[in-house]
Amino acid sequence: MQKVFERIAVFGVGLIGGSFALALKKAGVVEQVVGVGRSRASLERARQLGIIDEIASDTAHALRNTDLVLIAAPVAQTAAILTAIYPHLQPGTIVTDAGSTKADVVAAARASLAEKIAQFVPAHPIAGREQNGPEAALVDLYAGKKAVITRLAENSDDDVGRVAWAWQQCGAIIHHLEPAAHDAVFAAVSHLPHLLAYALVDDIARKPHADTLFQYAASGFRDFTRIAGSSPEMWRDISLANRMAMLEELDSYTARLSILRQYLLDADGAGIEGIYANAQRARHNWISAIEAAEKQQRGGGD
Repeated sequence: MQKVFERIAVFGVGLIGGSFALALKKAGVVEQVVGVGRSRASLERARQLGIIDEIASDTAHALRNTDLVLIAAPVAQTAAILTAIYPHLQPGTIVTDAGSTKADVVAAARASLAEKIAQFVPAHPIAGREQNGPEAALVDLYAGKKAVITRLAENSDDDVGRVAWAWQQCGAIIHHLEPAAHDAVFAAVSHLPHLLAYALVDDIARKPHADTLFQYAASGFRDFTRIAGSSPEMWRDISLANRMAMLEELDSYTARLSILRQYLLDADGAGIEGIYANAQRARHNWISAIEAAEKQQRGGGD
């Protein structure tokens, strides 16, 4: 396994791409990081913060003698970025991404990279914050977090290994899923929760007495709606990219809400408590499983 990346290019130097670059630098496994993005101001700030060493003048410059390319821009930009990369992608350079959806990204890669598709290894680090931009980047964002690789049939074991190794140097734990399975899973446990949080805050903000409601909102509301502070552009793109899986999950959730509504209408305390108790047990089991996994990881488990 290659021990050092001589040069990597990061498209999108905010939270996700910036944290990736900082972590690889801290691990001492990259010699130079070149940044690419839509905002010159963000790129300059990333350089000031030591996230990147150089600002690419264009895509050709970014891809010159580059070992690894990370696309960390909103998923709707993936196709355009891959199309720009294609003419300059040399043998031996691996392209990966950090997108929260995978089936659409894979489709874009197949259309944009054509015969070079084997050089694209799709991935998704399961970590984030509500803040955006280079200032939000954290050197330890990925420590102990999962990074899911959704390898393609065309990918070589060596290239998948290089991408996995890069994320491992950031402290991530590698998991593998098929692209469609990935999107179904994250529609349920990530994408739908964001939609619900945005919808609740939007609903309250539109009420005529919103100021009073927000005045009395406390820790429960803050915890439930924390993710509504995330980038609207990014989550718009994710919602549209994974809309079919999200619709399935939204329909399932709506059906559960309808049951709860009927219980409320009927003053059915036993029915309400049954749903609450099942949810409580499931959450406790989930938290216990996380704590056990983290303990095993700290203890050097298999």
